[in-house]
Amino acid sequence: MKSLLVIGLLLGLTSCGISRASSAGQGAGSSPAAQPLRASLPDLGPAPELTNTIWLNTASPLRLADLRGKVVGLEMWTFDCINCQHVMPYLKNWYGKYKDQGLVVIGNHFPEFGFESELDNLKNAVAQDGIEYPVAQDNDGATWNAYHNAYWPTLYLIDKHGQIRYVHIGEGAYDEIETNIKALLAESYP
Repeated sequence: MKSLLVIGLLLGLTSCGISRASSAGQGAGSSPAAQPLRASLPDLGPAPELTNTIWLNTASPLRLADLRGKVVGLEMWTFDCINCQHVMPYLKNWYGKYKDQGLVVIGNHFPEFGFESELDNLKNAVAQDGIEYPVAQDNDGATWNAYHNAYWPTLYLIDKHGQIRYVHIGEGAYDEIETNIKALLAESYP
């Protein structure tokens, strides 16, 4: 996880966090029949498990172990952050467009200000913003800290095997993110 922290710090110091994932594709001479389909995104290590107990828009708490075979977009956000508000339409669009193909979007809400930690305020914000994907309340920062996160918003793309494959801090790179979502959805599983 130290490497993930270093990557996050480097991204945060450059171009307002616009992440460009490096290629780590199949080797020369490999054939699709010989190896499972794998996107040319680096493997940034295993995604820490979600331990949140309070969830909105889902009947029960979500756990990454139960989401194997799906691609997870985990966004670290807080409802009063203007940058998070700018990213939200894209998250909602991707959720609507790709949820039937195996994309799970999760909003991990870690408050910056005291009023954001009140559950009723979070519920009102989720309803007002029309968020339909699952949202976890993370007032104690357990998930935020497990990912060594430091910025709102930060999006982690987690592959079907539970590995972090892409991290983006801040706004922008929406076409790149969607391309990476599609590439991860196309990967073979198991």
